[in-house]
Amino acid sequence: MNHLWGNTYIEALSYYSVVIVCGVVFLAIFELVTKYRNWNEIKNGNLAVAMATGGKIFGIANVFRFSISTGEPLLTTIVQGAFGFALLLIGYFVFEFLTPTFRIDDEIERGNVAVGLIAMIISIGLSYVIGSSLY
Repeated sequence: MNHLWGNTYIEALSYYSVVIVCGVVFLAIFELVTKYRNWNEIKNGNLAVAMATGGKIFGIANVFRFSISTGEPLLTTIVQGAFGFALLLIGYFVFEFLTPTFRIDDEIERGNVAVGLIAMIISIGLSYVIGSSLY
C-alpha cells in the first residue's frame, strides 16, 4: 500500500479531493456569515457577489496551494488550510469593521461591483500572505 502513496497521481488526487471537500465546507461557512445567499445572487447575475465569492474560492485554493507545497502529510495540509481559512474569515470581518460608513454585505448584495472587487482583492491578497507564512 505504501507504494500507492508515493505515486504522483494518487497524491494529486488525494490533495485535489481534500481541497474540493474543504472548499465546499469553507464556502458553506462563508454562506452562513454573509447576509445574502451567494449562489442565488450569482444565479440572478449579481456580479459583485460573483467577484466576492470568486475571491473567496481563489483565496481558499491559494492557501492550500502553499500548504501542499510544504510537502507535509495530508492531515497537516488540512489543518493548515483550515487555519488559513479562519484567517481569511477574520479578514472578512476586519474589512467590514474598517468600513463603518456602509455595510459590505449590503453593498455586495445590491450589486456594488466596486465593493465586490475590493472584497475579491482582499481575499486574494490575504491568501498570499497567509499561504506564504505557512510555507
